[in-house]
Amino acid sequence: MLFRYLASGLILGSVAAALPSLPLSTKGRDILDSDGKLFHHVSTNWPGHQEAMIPEGLQYASVEEIVSWFPKLGLNSVRLTFAIEMIDDIYANSPNQTLEKSILNALGTANGTGVLNQILAHNPTFSKNTTRLQVFDAVAKELDKQGIILHLDNHVSKAFWCCGENDGNGWFGEKFFIVENWIRGWSYMAKHNWPTFASVGLRNELRNAATAEPVDWYTWYTHMTSAANAVHEADPDALIFFSGLSFDTYIDPIPLGKTLNGTAGKATANKTAKFIPDDFAWKNKIVLEIHKYDFEATQDNCDAFTSKWYEKGFQAVDASNPATKYLFPMVISEWGFIQNGVYFNQTTYNKCLIEMVDKWQVGWQQWELSGSFYLQTRPGRVPQETIQDLDEAWGLLNHNWTAVRSPVTVENSLAKMIAALQQ
Repeated sequence: MLFRYLASGLILGSVAAALPSLPLSTKGRDILDSDGKLFHHVSTNWPGHQEAMIPEGLQYASVEEIVSWFPKLGLNSVRLTFAIEMIDDIYANSPNQTLEKSILNALGTANGTGVLNQILAHNPTFSKNTTRLQVFDAVAKELDKQGIILHLDNHVSKAFWCCGENDGNGWFGEKFFIVENWIRGWSYMAKHNWPTFASVGLRNELRNAATAEPVDWYTWYTHMTSAANAVHEADPDALIFFSGLSFDTYIDPIPLGKTLNGTAGKATANKTAKFIPDDFAWKNKIVLEIHKYDFEATQDNCDAFTSKWYEKGFQAVDASNPATKYLFPMVISEWGFIQNGVYFNQTTYNKCLIEMVDKWQVGWQQWELSGSFYLQTRPGRVPQETIQDLDEAWGLLNHNWTAVRSPVTVENSLAKMIAALQQ
């Protein structure tokens, strides 16, 4: 589907595809709906994992208005992020779960009161006592109404911006990443009633951490399969997305069937495992995910770009590769760049991403919808940054969530990524 734009930035002629028949399942490299039709995730991210622990943007627009952007942009699904802290507070019966407490704790009394009043004005069905989970419920209900698939992504444990090494959120056993709470959180979320819920992302951007369990593929196997078991027990219909290592930039040992080793001199020394799909009750629910950003301002030609990236895990969708032991669907669960009207054409990243999607026919989840954030805190920076009402220059929407930020960027990036999956 291609798009036409008015000078005002309004979108003409964009209509979302019909909601697929749920549940989804996998067969080889493909995701299929319950009618056996091929399904590709054509998504953007909607963050809900930061300090307020509710989806962003509600001080500027209603849930209905924000969700309406998905079909307007031709998207069929959303990667909605959340923090395990939200579930921990439910189990602790914490008073901080209310919308009022969440906003005031995040933004302070003065600024928070103003933002809370804005949220309530745009969303009159909420009250100051509405809980975070009830906000997520309202989003899920509206996604159902507008025909959009829900993919839940556990972005962090402690609610703040992701991601940095040694930020406490990055690896199993790190300061905030309590494995038992994480698995408990997934059992809770997968069991909860979400009308168009179809899939989960077990953990966003696993990465190195100095004080944590050993950072190795054996540890990955142990905990990721345990979490998958919990999700499947809670909801046997859900697809389960597995992210890789080093900020989810590679996952090739899984499709290649490599031995997953522990680390010499650590608790996992001499321990090994193999990820064999037939070992699991959820063997037809496995999806691999991978991220790709343009931090190098790449000028590689697309043959070089795709060749290098292929080796990071796209063997999973290539039945012709003799080294591929297991076929799995692959989803690019984060990609994106500044929406300034020029960057899309300044490196080869955008062009080569489109070619990669066209060549391998893999779904994707763009980063991101948000035009701004309630608050963004990035621990570990000196000085530490904490900015309220931060403009998100990478967002598809403008600061106050009323229009597309850069129609020319969307026309030359998002729309072409959609078209690449329709040939």
